[in-house]
Amino acid sequence: MAFDASKFLKTPDLEGFDNLKKDELVLLAKHLKLDFIVSMRKQIIKNLVIDKLVDAEILGEEALELKVENVDAFKLKQLELEHELKLKELEMKERLEMDKKEKRR
Repeated sequence: MAFDASKFLKTPDLEGFDNLKKDELVLLAKHLKLDFIVSMRKQIIKNLVIDKLVDAEILGEEALELKVENVDAFKLKQLELEHELKLKELEMKERLEMDKKEKRR
């Protein structure tokens, strides 16, 4: 049976929410009109949904205990992206140097 976000929101329960799969969280986040990217990690989407549901008083404050701090994950992702950017910059510099050498010939 397909996940029905509106049905879930009519009778939300914390245990059921905690057991949602990523694709179900994505459907719920879309239903709630949250700004997110599907490629985000499951826990990040889950945190966004928890914040929205607690703010809207659909889930109680105890739902906040399900959140996982992603500071380390964000820092790791940022470092990974910075590393990728540096590699791309190096590749571009190498290509420019090769192009200059080719033009000289």
